[in-house]
Amino acid sequence: MSNFDLLSTVEQGGCSAKLSPVQLGEILAKLPKVEHPNLMVGIETHDDAGVYRLNDETALIYTTDFFPPVCRDGYEFGQIAAANALSDVYAMGGTPLLVLNLMMFSATKMPLEVFGEIMQGGHDKVAEAGALVLGGHTIEDYPPKFGLAVVGMVHPDRLITNSGVRAGDVLILTKPLGSGVILAGQRNGMTDEATVQKALDYMKLLNKSGADVMQAYNLKGATDITGFGLLGHAMRMAEASNVTIRIQSKVLPHYPEALALLEEGCIPGAAFRNLEFVKESTVFGSSLEYEQKMLCCDAQTSGGLLMAVPANMADEVLEALKKAGLPESAVIGEAVPRSKKSMYLD
Repeated sequence: MSNFDLLSTVEQGGCSAKLSPVQLGEILAKLPKVEHPNLMVGIETHDDAGVYRLNDETALIYTTDFFPPVCRDGYEFGQIAAANALSDVYAMGGTPLLVLNLMMFSATKMPLEVFGEIMQGGHDKVAEAGALVLGGHTIEDYPPKFGLAVVGMVHPDRLITNSGVRAGDVLILTKPLGSGVILAGQRNGMTDEATVQKALDYMKLLNKSGADVMQAYNLKGATDITGFGLLGHAMRMAEASNVTIRIQSKVLPHYPEALALLEEGCIPGAAFRNLEFVKESTVFGSSLEYEQKMLCCDAQTSGGLLMAVPANMADEVLEALKKAGLPESAVIGEAVPRSKKSMYLD
């Protein structure tokens, strides 16, 4: 195993390296609208992936994701990047089928064995998901980036989208928030390795079990929480579903160390970009603490699922998620009839 430290190559990694959602929105607004009778989900609702109906029994989910390193070890980075890319399929209730590797790597600046470690980590995580690696593409580039293009499958009638939320649903989040803050704390020497490892372990955790629970209860609305933070992705759910979402900051699952780091002023730049993205669409409660607000804007890498659940099923679904290996799952809010604002954060 190589001793090369991947964090020495980057200033920001993971989903915190995404382009500002405000800038991205300006670019996408200028692109032509894609229309086709078999296109079930395009770019209009900013969902997790595109969905194309093949026939009455099968729809394909197609997505891609890649980013710079979030950790020191190549194998672990490969696992996290793969889990993150596969998550978009799970968020839509699908099953991953096929993947292609996307690798940007400099053989002149890094040991070639690191390349192999990253690829092996990704391969093992794809195998865990039950999908197949069919090849990929590599270019010479520095800092390194890795991810996947993923094809998944779902029955058209079982598709879960970010437009499937209905007023009266409660919202459940399946993984703790604050991984972006934890990683920033590591870069600044402000947190210990045990805290970092806990966050990395959650990033490596596939959202498969969450998807299985959503399908078992025939849920219709969900997304995964990644680079635009809880508020960014919840806002897109609210707008796609034409509802308003209320979130209670005091009940959010989170890494306790993340709040402590925020109180010390360790706030990643991506959190400020995400706040800029949501501020015009969000009402912030008068008693809301600043650290809680920034926690909700923190960019997550391979974060949890945010799912909408009919209120009468919430307790049962929550228990099923915990039994499925997601012990920090929690009800964090609700969807209400649409008002002038997309979200309320109390």
